[in-house]
Amino acid sequence: MPITPKKNQYALRAIFELAKHRGQGPKKISEIAEIQAIPLRFLEVILGQLKGSGLVESKRGFYGGYFLTRSPDKISVGDVIRFMDKPDSSTPCAACVSSTNCPFCGNCAFAPMWNQVNDAIFEIYDGTTIQDLLNKEKHIKREMHRSS
Repeated sequence: MPITPKKNQYALRAIFELAKHRGQGPKKISEIAEIQAIPLRFLEVILGQLKGSGLVESKRGFYGGYFLTRSPDKISVGDVIRFMDKPDSSTPCAACVSSTNCPFCGNCAFAPMWNQVNDAIFEIYDGTTIQDLLNKEKHIKREMHRSS
């Protein structure tokens, strides 16, 4: 079963945290790291990458930090994952462990299955917005409050 790499999980958590504070000014990287339990060094790199996506911007200075450029209902989980997983020359085939010169290229019984799995996963990712996740968190908190 495919697992979302940590960098993608961290990128989603960072976007999620920025979404929770959208419209309240820039959020400091140290606060995002602490609240979302992301190692600061990883978060610095991830937010630097996310700036290139057009989803996140930064403001320098004492009152600076990071902020979303789009409404959370206009950002899907798939948008974030696709940006973080931009293909490069070392990206392996979904059906192969070899990153180059796959010995089964064009004649692989596994490729169609793995492509179907990836399509199904992205159907869920693309159908889930950051706003959906914010709503889910609110619902969970309400339920927890009621049961205590």
